[in-house]
Amino acid sequence: MKNKRFYFDYAATTPVDPGVVRAMQPYYSRIFGNPGSIHKFGQEASAAVFKARNAISKFINCDYREIIFTGSATEANNLAIIGVVKNFISKNKVKPRIITSQIEHESVLETCKDLEKENLAEVVYLPVSKDGIIDLKKLKSFLNERTVLVSIMYANNEVGSIQPIKEISEIIKEFKIKHSKLKNSETFFPLFHTDAAQAFNYVDCDVKSLGIDMMTLSSQKIYGPKGVGLLYIKNFGSFFGEKFISPVIFGGGQEEGLRSGTENVPGIIGFSDAVKISFDLRKKESQRLFKLQQYFLGKLKNFNFVLNGPKIGEKRLPNNINIYFSGKKDLIFKLDMAGFSVSAGSACSARMAKPSHVLKSMGFSDEKASESLRISFGRQTDKESIDKLFSVIKNIL
Repeated sequence: MKNKRFYFDYAATTPVDPGVVRAMQPYYSRIFGNPGSIHKFGQEASAAVFKARNAISKFINCDYREIIFTGSATEANNLAIIGVVKNFISKNKVKPRIITSQIEHESVLETCKDLEKENLAEVVYLPVSKDGIIDLKKLKSFLNERTVLVSIMYANNEVGSIQPIKEISEIIKEFKIKHSKLKNSETFFPLFHTDAAQAFNYVDCDVKSLGIDMMTLSSQKIYGPKGVGLLYIKNFGSFFGEKFISPVIFGGGQEEGLRSGTENVPGIIGFSDAVKISFDLRKKESQRLFKLQQYFLGKLKNFNFVLNGPKIGEKRLPNNINIYFSGKKDLIFKLDMAGFSVSAGSACSARMAKPSHVLKSMGFSDEKASESLRISFGRQTDKESIDKLFSVIKNIL
């Protein structure tokens, strides 16, 4: 009999909820039509996608037409950034400015770097504090009339830091009103996009109360299937009848013309169910995981360690612990051999074996940025599994 394995990498991906699996099953074999077809098979699939879109819209407080389904959160981030820049430069002769942070996910940073390389945009990468939080004064100072987009992640995937999204929104709104050429109105730009892939399980993602123009969500981070994400786009992608975003994938014109390609019907159905389940569990699960965070760190109090990022509390996701044990190398591999799956940071870059860009941006050395562990909890995490993890770490230390 194989030894039991313990999973502590929920920030990378989550197991699909059993209820989500059941909801998806009919759309693989019985209701299998292409949503673009006009016959009964197609219309059944189309109706299911509509129902899922409408259901998700209720949980983020938007119109169902403001939801664009994509193949991943990475694709949604690309659409938000490239789509806005591409649309802007097609109508204006000045080079647009993007403001983002140094600790964004690679799907934002690499997209911005590529736009810089192609000389299509100027990008400002805001520094962060040792807690992984941006400086609002610096954001304010970098806004100018060429700024078309501010893209700041809601919650960081490595250290769990939660950005002050509402405050950022207010700063952008004040700038818009001040520079508007229309009386008592706002200019189009800057638009405000947030990558909320890590956030939805634990914090409020009401797009109206947050004051955002675009928001990225990921199915696989909330116990839904892989291969599906979404981008919320305010007002269907236009202000005063003028579009502010262009497609980056072309074909049949699905998803309001902004994301061509046959919809992933089972994935979308699963995503919708995962959103509902996560929304319903948000408060209870956040409280439970917060207690487990405190419990685990309490057990480690006699060891020499550094908790990277903000202290446990309202500025940190309740499922995240990013930790450095002085002088201890290869802990990830030793823990994996003992049956415990943790990570060094983002799963999208872990195999490249580079020091974490997030930790380096927070002022850590290459050694600390390379040797720190990200331990992330989820629905299957309990005190028993944490006790076992602690026991193994204690033996290694």
